[in-house]
Amino acid sequence: MQSRLETIIDCMTQASSLDDLQEEILKLRNLFEVEHLVYHSVSNSGEQYAVLTYRPEWVSHYIASKYERIDPVVLGCYKRFHPVDWKRLDWKPKAARAFLGEAIENGVGRQGFSVPIRGPQGQFALFTVNHNCDDESWERHTGEFVRDMILAAHYINQKALELEGAVADAPVRPMSPRETDVLTLLALGYSRAQAADSLSISEHTLRAYLESARNKLGALNTTHAVARALTQGLLVL
Repeated sequence: MQSRLETIIDCMTQASSLDDLQEEILKLRNLFEVEHLVYHSVSNSGEQYAVLTYRPEWVSHYIASKYERIDPVVLGCYKRFHPVDWKRLDWKPKAARAFLGEAIENGVGRQGFSVPIRGPQGQFALFTVNHNCDDESWERHTGEFVRDMILAAHYINQKALELEGAVADAPVRPMSPRETDVLTLLALGYSRAQAADSLSISEHTLRAYLESARNKLGALNTTHAVARALTQGLLVL
């Protein structure tokens, strides 16, 4: 049985065109056991690309109504660098509540989790999973899948940029063998304490290696660092 991480990597490897990426999105939706999955990217010039599982009628209505101007997910994530559960966003404005009601009527689930992504030259993208369940079930679900969802978000973004020819061949700052070891163990699911014990170093020393690797990779956090190292072929699992 493949791990979720291996399945994510395999899904992205299979995509050789933007149309193929839509097929892989359907596989990832099933992998994460949610009703909907969305990846939406906007370049610094305003060009947009999306792969998603919402009803086409809702997507057309959303675009025609310019709902991105009031959508708390778009507005909230544009100001953030870290993943966020929809419950933490601002749904208090009347227009936002009306929008949510209309979205639910069109098949959008009440629960959501979004990962904002900043790409090259001002690109902004969102990776979102969406589902219909109670709060307690959703908390358990996201707790189980959150790490893999963040990794999937960055894999999809990297693949979309490659397929659009938007990835520059920028030089990669090489990581030290110890930095590579640390990220490899974290990618395999080790906790920081377990990784430090496996490498016979203190957690303080491990954090120093991790911070150095994050800086070299231009990563926002540990999971982002693992994702970038994986997509750049710096880790072998």
